[in-house]
Amino acid sequence: MFVPENLLREARRQRGLGDQPVPDVCVLDPDGDIIRHLRATGEVTRHDDWACYHTDLWLTAVDGRQIGIVACAVGASFAVLVAEELAASGCSLVISVTSAGVIAPLGDTPYFILIERALRDEGTSLHYLAPTKWSHLAASLEAALDGAFEELDEPVHPGTSWTTDAPLLIGTMNGLSELSGNRHND
Repeated sequence: MFVPENLLREARRQRGLGDQPVPDVCVLDPDGDIIRHLRATGEVTRHDDWACYHTDLWLTAVDGRQIGIVACAVGASFAVLVAEELAASGCSLVISVTSAGVIAPLGDTPYFILIERALRDEGTSLHYLAPTKWSHLAASLEAALDGAFEELDEPVHPGTSWTTDAPLLIGTMNGLSELSGNRHND
């Protein structure tokens, strides 16, 4: 009963919304920094048919490609619900960008970490993937990102993190288990 498609259908019905699809690529912005910046510079518009009850979907263009952004989806369970709703609305890739503490610095800040593996907790991912100690970035996604960050002003380092796995589940929600990162059982 409480699958994303049903939640979205009822929200559309109750709020009188259409069913305009969301962009293929969407970003979860848990801290809200991206949206605050883009709203201040007038570089986003609101997606009028986004049917999630608790968030807004904002649209912007990056190199001519429309990107969706949802701010302040905080907490693994809620972030996964929003990601599921994005997937059910037509999104094929969800990227989560957030801040975190550092245990072992990799240089002067600011810099980004591309999480190659994450130590799993008992979190949301247990509903999607078999229990394992680690979630891994899928080899196909890692290959697709090769060289993608070379022109950024800030460095991007590969790294390991602890997580409740929400950012690593999107492929599984779409039935694309190769993107779920469940390649190793170590």
